[in-house]
Amino acid sequence: MLNSLSGRFLILTAVFVMLAEVLIFVPSIARYRVDYLHDRLERAQIASMALLADDMLDSDLEAELLRNAEVFNVVLRRDEMRQLMLSSPIPEPISETYDLRAPGAAVLIRDAVKRLITPENQIVRVIGAPTRDAGLLIEVTMETAPLRTAMLDYGLRILLLSAVISVVTALLLFVAVRIVLVRPIKGVVGYMKRYAAAPEDARGIIQPHAGVTELREAEEALLQLQTELTQLLRQRERMAQLGGAVAKVSHDLRNILTSAQLITDRIETSEDPRVRRLAPKLVNSISRAVSLCESTLAFGRAEEPPPALRMIPLAPITDDVIDSERLALTGCDVRLESRVPPGLELRADSEQLFRVILNLVRNARQALEVAHRSGTVTVSAREDDDNWWIEVSDTGPGLPAKALENLFTPFRGGARAGGAGLGLTISAELVRGHGGSLELASTGPEGTVFQIRLPRSMTALEPLA
Repeated sequence: MLNSLSGRFLILTAVFVMLAEVLIFVPSIARYRVDYLHDRLERAQIASMALLADDMLDSDLEAELLRNAEVFNVVLRRDEMRQLMLSSPIPEPISETYDLRAPGAAVLIRDAVKRLITPENQIVRVIGAPTRDAGLLIEVTMETAPLRTAMLDYGLRILLLSAVISVVTALLLFVAVRIVLVRPIKGVVGYMKRYAAAPEDARGIIQPHAGVTELREAEEALLQLQTELTQLLRQRERMAQLGGAVAKVSHDLRNILTSAQLITDRIETSEDPRVRRLAPKLVNSISRAVSLCESTLAFGRAEEPPPALRMIPLAPITDDVIDSERLALTGCDVRLESRVPPGLELRADSEQLFRVILNLVRNARQALEVAHRSGTVTVSAREDDDNWWIEVSDTGPGLPAKALENLFTPFRGGARAGGAGLGLTISAELVRGHGGSLELASTGPEGTVFQIRLPRSMTALEPLA
């Protein structure tokens, strides 16, 4: 209850109302004290008028007049003459004098607070102006105990009234907040829960209807989010179904093409010149088809294990890649070189890093072969305080514009005819799994450079994109 929005509004409202009442209380109690003293001055003035009407008053009547005015004596100044009008014994000396003729607000508040916190009964002198110009001033002496008692009673009544006002205001605001804010917010939360439980059910999509501007904006934002997410979920489901179908077709097609590849190996032994001339083209076409099927199956599995990171030497991995790719050279003047420092070690998964470098070197080699030009593919590496850097460069013709537009997009980023563009996509995902990045550093007529960055720190791994 208290942790809810309306509950906290209830508490805050009560606190703020009480704070406002406290700020009002101090000036109010000071004003009440002044009114109380003025009332005693006025009573004393009325009592002194009886003496002016009759110069001879017996002691009992004088004592009764002073008792009704709640003062000990009354001094009236008329025509520059200070005259003791009524008097009685004062039980103790006068402790303070209050002049009410021209007091400042700060002085009144100070005297009021001081009187509230002083429980002792004291005798004070009060000076003021007579009512209706009946003299120059009037002066009385009185006790402070009745004054303090009256001030406390008045203060308690103010605090009680403030408490009632704060409770009523808080309850009204509580009800208003629940109707205007909490209920619509709960409605939005309900839509979110229903949509999360069944995204395919259109009844869980919110229909904005709030009258409050901010809530209306929240409902419209949720509607847009739900609509876009529903479309993405449907697209993902269709892609998953399509991917499953493609994986099955690719699996069966790969088996068929593998058998065809074995047959073409026998065709190459034919003595017919025409067959021998066409056989290499057939072999290359079937090899590309088999490679495409294998890449599609590898990409569609989407079950790549996380990398097993440990410190490994890089040179043996790059040497294995170079040796493997040299076996695939088709006669073009392509040189494969490794310029990795022999003692360089880095933190990586050796199998996954081998696949990444192999993909990059193979792409570079195939780019040179397709262009029918000689060149060099080089693997180099270096390190600094924060990262290890691996570069795979070639002196090929550079990447075409179409490949640059969708370089790391599956099935769209192929740089050569027949390529699916999955090699770079898979390699980038593997490198991101290491917390690093795979980027195209440069490309052009002078060649292409891909750069792998692997972080040295285990606590600075980048999130997967």
